[in-house]
Amino acid sequence: MATKDDDTITASANLSTMNISEPDSVLNKKKVVVLGNGDGDNKVEGGDDASKSKKSSKSKNKKSKSKGGGGNGGGGGGNKVKVPDREWTEGMQEDYERILSVGEECISSEELKRLIIAKGRGIEGGSNFNLYDGFEPSGRMHIAQGVFKAMNVNKCTHPGTNSTFVFWVADWFALMNDKMGGDLEKIKIVGQYLIEVWSAAGMDLRNVKFQWASEEITKNAHVYWPTMLDVARSFNITRIKKCCQIMGRLEGNLTTAQVLYPLMQCTDVFFLKADICQLGVDQRKVNMLAREYCDAVKKKNKPVILSHHMLYGLKAGQEKMSKSDPDSAIFMEDTADDVIRKINNAYCPLQEETTTSTTTATTTTTTTNSEQKEDADAGKESMHLIVDTLKNPCLDYIQYIILSPPGATFTANDTTYTEFVQVRADFLSGKISEQQLKLGLITELNQLLEPVRQHFTNNERAKHLLEQVRQFKKEDSTSQTKKKEFRRLDLVQLGKIKPKSHVVFASLPKAKPTLEDAHSILLQLKAAASKQKESGDDDAPIILFFSDWEARVRNACMAEQKPIDAYYTILETSLRALDDSDLMTNKVTILRQSEAILLDPSNYWISVINAGRHFMLNDVMGSNVQDADGVGHVIGRLMKIADVLGMEPASITFAESDVDSQIENNLIARFYNENVKESLTTQPNFQSVNCPSLVLQQKDLQVHKTDNDEYFLLDDPKVNGKSKMKKAFCQEGNVEFCPPILLACQFGTSEIVIQRSPDNGGDVTYRTDTNQMETDFASTALHPGDLKAAASTIMVEVLGKLSSAIKADPKATQASKALKAFEKKLAKSSKKK
Repeated sequence: MATKDDDTITASANLSTMNISEPDSVLNKKKVVVLGNGDGDNKVEGGDDASKSKKSSKSKNKKSKSKGGGGNGGGGGGNKVKVPDREWTEGMQEDYERILSVGEECISSEELKRLIIAKGRGIEGGSNFNLYDGFEPSGRMHIAQGVFKAMNVNKCTHPGTNSTFVFWVADWFALMNDKMGGDLEKIKIVGQYLIEVWSAAGMDLRNVKFQWASEEITKNAHVYWPTMLDVARSFNITRIKKCCQIMGRLEGNLTTAQVLYPLMQCTDVFFLKADICQLGVDQRKVNMLAREYCDAVKKKNKPVILSHHMLYGLKAGQEKMSKSDPDSAIFMEDTADDVIRKINNAYCPLQEETTTSTTTATTTTTTTNSEQKEDADAGKESMHLIVDTLKNPCLDYIQYIILSPPGATFTANDTTYTEFVQVRADFLSGKISEQQLKLGLITELNQLLEPVRQHFTNNERAKHLLEQVRQFKKEDSTSQTKKKEFRRLDLVQLGKIKPKSHVVFASLPKAKPTLEDAHSILLQLKAAASKQKESGDDDAPIILFFSDWEARVRNACMAEQKPIDAYYTILETSLRALDDSDLMTNKVTILRQSEAILLDPSNYWISVINAGRHFMLNDVMGSNVQDADGVGHVIGRLMKIADVLGMEPASITFAESDVDSQIENNLIARFYNENVKESLTTQPNFQSVNCPSLVLQQKDLQVHKTDNDEYFLLDDPKVNGKSKMKKAFCQEGNVEFCPPILLACQFGTSEIVIQRSPDNGGDVTYRTDTNQMETDFASTALHPGDLKAAASTIMVEVLGKLSSAIKADPKATQASKALKAFEKKLAKSSKKK
């Protein structure tokens, strides 16, 4: 197993530290040096860049320009490698055909060739190419995961190919998918069992690495999670829903965690620097997501998608094997009697059943197989790309397992076969009976499994692992699982904050920070300070939370870190300048989300996952997020729940007009009541604050709206206090929408003096704690010009104060410049569109 000192398991590490013996497997006996059989019966007709026929070993290497990426021969996340000017050799052709033979589909075969030229056989300097597959440790291992996978790995990593197969032991995904009762320790034990089986099944481990997702992600949280956030911001909810077939879930019945699954799996491709995604056809949609992400971020080197065949379940109508149904597959630790019973009972049709009739008392309904399948799949696509009208699992086993290694044979009815096409023909013609076919298959399967049985019988460590896995399955079946550990980021225990805090979440960043942003937050902080005073706990901190990672996943400032940081710098400086008390100086603690998360990333993201598992996707989307919106909005809301769990605050203050906050706070309250009230003693109190809009104009057409005209900006020069006020809406007698009155009352002193000539009634003083100014304006006793003049004086002073504060702080000055540069970049990008 992976240790703290060496999380990557190589062949030597497997055999020495894990006490894995090298069994005398059938795979080793058959000398699995697999050469591709391009003309075999498993050839794909049609499909994207599918393997179709052998090419001459004398093919000349031609540099080709690929559309959308891949031209440099690298893969998803790998280092950019310039394609060397190398001659295409016979050895390269053999590697190409052998690797290609693994897949039912390859996207694309030309990119695979370029990859072999760039990083394959004969390249010096240690630059090889990586293949990857991720396995969720979710229970016992069936023969497709065991023997079939071992055969495919051996084909891909044949000595001299210059390739490494990386197994991503996806314990994080198993946790998300609620396997082993959501117990991470049990999941890890199952992962160790998987590795033991692969070794026993004859997998050549010399060029294989096993990496544990939970450990690798935790060590490299600063790399992994920002990548996941970037993947999430690149896709809308509709696209991610389409990937959820990999979890066997219907689009209308998804928990939010099941939307996280494909995002994390896509992230794995780039985190592991995979050049080839070598997974099953059922994972095709999420693997294609990785290629689409390359397009979205203009990444040249796309991963090659090499999707292997999905073996049928042994029962009629089973598109694939199921770990939850022990009779749907041969499992790696099955006894000889188990194999005999399962194969003898297996579905083994001679011809396709084209129709099924259902007769009732009044009608007869006929449906086709395809219609039945559509109902059974409930909208999910088939697990197979090759058209197979027979769907005979016994023939499937013979083709893809028994006859897969080179030189392999299959014997039935005293006839020995070397080619599957002849086995199939003789069975369909009746030359081989069903009983004879099954007898031959039973013999071959037991021969393959015997070394595995011996290993798990004679090796004490292997025997113990198997016993544990079997016990876990029993516990799952009787639902007698231990109480789950409540896991979360605990910033109080970590000493980052004091308990019973009062929290305000800052607005998400934008290129043009407005005065309204700062004013709204300041009002919320003052309300939070009142809450603190009511509690009588002067040590309880008032926290201003900067959600910088949520900003990235929700695509604020195009998810660019520099303008996001610049926004928060300007905001903090402006808050200090506007604060007329000691609130910002002595009472408010600023906490950045990224810094908090990285104190304990594992527990933080587990709490995100658990929140996702608790809520259905539609609940988290709420009323203001649609399928066409970015999935980052959903992820951001789960992160908000985890942020609150991490702080365990006494109160959360928010703007009452903020719909996002209303939805999020409702989710937080529900999660506390329904999930964690027994684990956390403090449940936050929610208080809303009336934060008025400081918009200067009302424009009906969106195209006419600009922040420059509509709002005062935090980095406006003070002269804009007069020029913008001059343009502000101020209709005589209209007090329903009158920005000058609102701004004068919000930023003026307790008394506002309107200066007028004696002819116009002379100077008049208004107290801001009364509505006399509005009354006079409504009756036209106060003229718009006189009102604007007074309001202009106030705003010139406010903007002057902000400008001086920004200029006095070098960081704020640089931040202002960074935002201006980002604004120009956005404008230039908009013109190109």
